[in-house]
Amino acid sequence: MGEFDNKVAIVTGSTSGIGEATARLLVAAGAKVILNSSSSVEAGKVLATELGNSTCYHRADVSSESECIGMVEATLETFGQLDILVNNAGYTQLIPHHDLGSVSEEVFRRVIDVNLFGTWYLSRAAVTALKASGDGNIVNITSVAGLRAVGSSIPYSVSKAAINHLTRLMANVLGPEIRVNAVAPGLVATPWTETWDAIHEAVAERAPLGRSATPEDCAAAVLGILRAGYQTGDVVVVDGGLTLA
Repeated sequence: MGEFDNKVAIVTGSTSGIGEATARLLVAAGAKVILNSSSSVEAGKVLATELGNSTCYHRADVSSESECIGMVEATLETFGQLDILVNNAGYTQLIPHHDLGSVSEEVFRRVIDVNLFGTWYLSRAAVTALKASGDGNIVNITSVAGLRAVGSSIPYSVSKAAINHLTRLMANVLGPEIRVNAVAPGLVATPWTETWDAIHEAVAERAPLGRSATPEDCAAAVLGILRAGYQTGDVVVVDGGLTLA
């Protein structure tokens, strides 16, 4: 018997990085998982085939409320219930914070639409099913960029700060049926950051644990929250102690 047998999860942005690692851990622990992405459809189908009958891939752009509603409906049609929602899908562009002129309205709106509205739309669409679970959980993947003046761009950091506060606000009103928490990673070694050698080296020098996070580190934090039945409204930092300095 797996620890998460009889649990069904949606993990958005789960064809790579933190989302994929989280989906893999949940499946290994017995859960059934809806995999999701907005564009990497082939990768999603390949991953679903690899993970077997415990998974199903569903393409959806979380910035569309109707597609979020459709993903929840598809989950219920496929697996009959929904117990866990991991809001991991995100978007950013690498723009130095001092370069205000390079932040176009189009970029700012796209970041907010995916990161903030995507989290809001899907969480709201899932509330009824999560309440019916009896042990509903929402875990939002945010960032230390939402806690400090760092991050890939100002729009990204603003969006993550908003999600951190949304996490607390929703936790306050959805208990006791649903717990709402967030995982806020520091720098994570993913395909997106694989060319950031100087930044990874700087993190390794400053962080007490001496390295950047891996997707598996972040996924482990998600499962830790799911196991902690008396935890809600928390933003759990996963940065190897970097922000202690």
